[in-house]
Amino acid sequence: MLEDSIFGILALFLMLGAIMAIWSKESVLSLFGFLIAMLAMAGLFALLDNSFLFLAQIMVSVGAIVVLSLMVVTTINMKEENLPDEPYKLRWVLFGTVLVAPFSLLMYKSLLTVHKSFTQTKEGYGTLKTVGETLFSKWVLPFEIVSVLLLAAMLAAIVIARKEVTKKSNQQGGER
Repeated sequence: MLEDSIFGILALFLMLGAIMAIWSKESVLSLFGFLIAMLAMAGLFALLDNSFLFLAQIMVSVGAIVVLSLMVVTTINMKEENLPDEPYKLRWVLFGTVLVAPFSLLMYKSLLTVHKSFTQTKEGYGTLKTVGETLFSKWVLPFEIVSVLLLAAMLAAIVIARKEVTKKSNQQGGER
């Protein structure tokens, strides 16, 4: 009973965060909605007793993606007048909902027919220790390559944003 209540609360936060991320006009508030959704997803992983996915969700989605996105959004400093006019946004959301609804119903019906019993996993499978040993022994090179690519993407976003700010300030300074 308690697990069901916690699941309901986390699912509610997940849905509200996702809706806030989609519908908010302010980019910082949209990122805050994304943060709420990712924290709720991490809570769902913790509810499933999956400590690795819980910590990975916190470190990667919340710790890296949200912070990086927040830094890029504040660096770019988007203004309302620079955003495109979206008069048909509600229509597109409704169209997407109608398009996805049959697939969601099909998935729901298929999940109802799946057997409720699962095979037991080996002791220690999916723990932080085994995942860490595998990641830093067999997968260390791809792990480091991804980290360097993410760093390069972050630096490129900052350089591109700074060039536009510098161009605008030089144009405004020349007009005076």
